[in-house]
Amino acid sequence: MVATATVERTASGVFGGVEPNAEWRDEVLRLAKERNAVILAHNYQLPEIQDIAHHTGDSLALSRIAAQSDAETIIFCGVHFMAETAKILAPRKTVLIPDERAGCSLADSITGAQLREWKAEHPGAVVVSYVNTTAEVKAETDICCTSSNAVDVVRSIPADREVLFCPDQFLGAHVKRETGRENLHIWAGECHVHAGINGPELAERAAANPDADLFIHPECGCATSALYLSGEGIVPAEKVKILSTGDMITAARSTKATKVLVATEVGMLHQLRKAAPEIDFRAVNDRASCTYMKMITPAALLRCVRDGLDEVHVDLETAKRAQGAVQRMIEIGQPGGGE
Repeated sequence: MVATATVERTASGVFGGVEPNAEWRDEVLRLAKERNAVILAHNYQLPEIQDIAHHTGDSLALSRIAAQSDAETIIFCGVHFMAETAKILAPRKTVLIPDERAGCSLADSITGAQLREWKAEHPGAVVVSYVNTTAEVKAETDICCTSSNAVDVVRSIPADREVLFCPDQFLGAHVKRETGRENLHIWAGECHVHAGINGPELAERAAANPDADLFIHPECGCATSALYLSGEGIVPAEKVKILSTGDMITAARSTKATKVLVATEVGMLHQLRKAAPEIDFRAVNDRASCTYMKMITPAALLRCVRDGLDEVHVDLETAKRAQGAVQRMIEIGQPGGGE
């Protein structure tokens, strides 16, 4: 039944008509094997997509797996810039995304043309771009960074050089705090989901859970508030952890806390609970769900692996220039995961 299932667009626009049952799972994995494909799922994906994937993680870690895999085809369950990064690092492989409409508000907050214009206003500046950007932006970038190594990347640049940091203003503010660098210019972009996790909300949840650790993604609008709570002694400093999604998994396995408040997209809770089932993980904002990430439905994945849709392309010249920026990122500090 699954093999011949009709995948349909639902009223909300996503692909539906397929239940994520055992038959679906067996069929997807059978088709992936036939296609010599590896299924990669980002930490923010639906739980059933995370559970069927051959590998789950954050975008850079998954892109590295894509490059190293013997599979001919990469099925990237995430958003479009992530599949592009996999294509940049594995240009000879076929890269598919189950729904090409799965975009990213942060990646869309700066275009290649806008970055070129910004560079023209600051000749000689070094461009540092978060890995959560399009291939076109990476191609205009000197060094990419992750949230794990953004501070190290900026510190590696001579102090007298101007730095253009894009596109996330909250990660940029975190880097500026940590480095004290005055010649760091920050693009005013944001992830709409992370930006919506605000300071008052965090303060209220922290007050109600005084024994909890705080895992805060640096893209969050509440990151500054978390540091304020720590600086004022309202929350012990050792309980406030600014972490990438990959580093959250590591911290979950080592924390002594029995409860953790998590400020990032809610899909992350699934992996955290699998990593440390004895800990009570709770979202700071349980409405922080990315509609783009959730476009990768069971039906979309079946459509992708069955029909070879949707393929992601990056022209070779763009990929070559972008790969240089990504490689320089990997060589500086600890790149950790993807975001």
